[in-house]
Amino acid sequence: QVQLVESGGGLVQAGGSLRLSCAASGRIRRINAMGWYRQAPGKQRELVATITSGGSTNYADSVEGRFTISRDSAKKTVYLQMNSLKPEDTAVYYCKFEVATIDYYSMIYWGKGTLVTVSS
Repeated sequence: QVQLVESGGGLVQAGGSLRLSCAASGRIRRINAMGWYRQAPGKQRELVATITSGGSTNYADSVEGRFTISRDSAKKTVYLQMNSLKPEDTAVYYCKFEVATIDYYSMIYWGKGTLVTVSS
């Protein structure tokens, strides 16, 4: 079993910054990719940023230049540095790991989500 624990959400004023973390534990042989997604009230979950095991990153247009995804492979942790936050960034943020487990299964795991609220 694999567990993901997110932290770092909260309330911030527009223009402020937050840093989200998501740490994985459990029967992981290899992490293939990590990512952050978000879901605002009444909207579908959308991709925010992803990072591969090789370090390649991808961002949604709406966050490009403001958010930075990074990882610490040794700690099995992915981060999302969010700067210049806007009210429209308000959402529940979820981390996602694509892993190969100890017994060679390819699995996708999601965190439970952390709320980010940006006030105007």
